[in-house]
Amino acid sequence: MPIYEYVCGKCGHAFEHLHNTSDLAAPKCPSCGAPGPEKVMSSFSMNSNPSFGGGRTCCGASDPSHAGCAGPGSCCSKDK
Repeated sequence: MPIYEYVCGKCGHAFEHLHNTSDLAAPKCPSCGAPGPEKVMSSFSMNSNPSFGGGRTCCGASDPSHAGCAGPGSCCSKDK
């Protein structure tokens, strides 16, 4: 499912929207409810750490001792 970035023409709110492949219509602005926000060009990022992407863990935490990462069987656990 693609993620698109939008900017509302009414209030200027910038947001992302995850689309279903069957529904690619522009969403309403989540801030003010205005229809038809403008789709904007997204930038890309490169991961400097190929295992977790830029120093983040599998669940997005910056510290591997984070509760979601530290438990047995998690992707960051030493005892996988």
